[in-house]
Amino acid sequence: MTALLAILFGVFLAYANGANDNFKGVATLFGSGTTDYRRALAWGTASTFLGSFVALILAQGLLATFSGRGLVPDDVVAMKSFAVAVLLASALTVMLATKFGFPISTTHSLTGALVGAGWLASSSGVNFEKLGSSFLVPLIVCPVAAIAFAAIVYPIFSMVRAKLGVQRETCVCIGTEVVATLPKGTAPHEALAVYQSQLAAQAIPTVSVGTEATCQDRYSGTLLGVNARAALDFVHFLSAGMVSFARGLNDTPKIAALLLVGGTFSPTFTIISVAVAMAAGGLLNARRVAETMSHRVTTMNAGQGFTANLVTSCIVVFASRLGLPVSTTHVSCGALFGIGAVTRQAHWKIIGSILIAWVTTLPVAAILGAVLFEVLKGVLT
Repeated sequence: MTALLAILFGVFLAYANGANDNFKGVATLFGSGTTDYRRALAWGTASTFLGSFVALILAQGLLATFSGRGLVPDDVVAMKSFAVAVLLASALTVMLATKFGFPISTTHSLTGALVGAGWLASSSGVNFEKLGSSFLVPLIVCPVAAIAFAAIVYPIFSMVRAKLGVQRETCVCIGTEVVATLPKGTAPHEALAVYQSQLAAQAIPTVSVGTEATCQDRYSGTLLGVNARAALDFVHFLSAGMVSFARGLNDTPKIAALLLVGGTFSPTFTIISVAVAMAAGGLLNARRVAETMSHRVTTMNAGQGFTANLVTSCIVVFASRLGLPVSTTHVSCGALFGIGAVTRQAHWKIIGSILIAWVTTLPVAAILGAVLFEVLKGVLT
C-alpha cells in the first residue's frame, strides 16, 4: 500500500513538475517568434527526457541531497509517511502555481515540504546549517548570478555581432487589407452578395510597422559564409535544448530521491517513471506557464533568447555536476530578468508577481508537508 502511494504521488509530482517546468527551456524560442508553441514544446520535451536518463550517471549527488539525509535524522528519512507527505505536498504546491500560470521552483517546493514534514517528524527539528548551506544558498545565489551574467554577456554578444557586420532589423509587414461596407438598409440575405461585389474593388495595399503581432526583430548578413538568421536560429534551438536537458538532469533526481528511500524501487525504474510523467505533464498542461515565460516577462528577439538560454544552461549543468540543488526556474527567469533590464523591455509588474510566488512557495509547501505528515503518520508505518 505504501509503495503504491509513493509511486502514485511521485508520478503526480513529476507530472506537476513537467507541467510547470518543461516549457521554460524553450520559452525563448516561442517568445522570440523563432518557432511556434507546438514545435517548441516538442523540442523541450525531448531534450528534458534525454536529460532525465543522463541523470542516472551524472546526478548522484542530488539523489543524496533530496533524500532528506542530513536535513533530518536518518530514522525520519526512513519513515514511509515522511517521504509520501513530502511528495504529495510538493506536487500540490507546484500544481497550484501551474493553475495560475506562475513559473515556480519544484526545488523550492521539495525543500519546503522536507522542512515542514521534517519539523514534525523529528524530535530534534531540522538541521538549519544543512538547510542553509546545501539548499538555500544555491537557490538564492544562482538566480542572482544568472541576472548578472545575462546583463554582462548580452552587451558583449551585441558588440561582437556588430563587429562581424550582422545587422539587426525590424520587419515591415506589407499586405492587403480588404475594406467592405454595406449600404444602409441592406437585407440580411443580400449581405453576402453585396460584400462579394465590393471585394475586388475595395482591396487596398496597407503597411503596418512595429506591431507586436506581425513584426519581429531579425538579423541580416552572413557569418563565415552562413546566413546570419539561419545560424542564429540553429544555435538558439541548440541552447534551448541545452536548458531543457539541464533541467531534466537537475530535476529528475530530486523527485526520484524520495522514491528510492527504503529501497522499494530500483534507480532505473524510478528515473524512467519520473521521466515519462514529466514529459506527459509538459505535453498536457504547459500552456499557461508557457505564455508567462514567453511573452509576459520581457519582450525578446532571437539573440536575446539565445543569450538567456546559454547563461541558464551553463549555470544549471555546472550546479548539477556539483550536486547543488539549484532551481532551473529561478535561473532561467533570472537570465530573462537580466536581459529585460539591459534592453529596458522587462515587464516589472509581472516580474514582481513571479517573485511573490517564489517567496510564498517555501511556506506553502512547508505547511502542506507538515499537515500531510500529521495525517499520514497514523496511517503509514
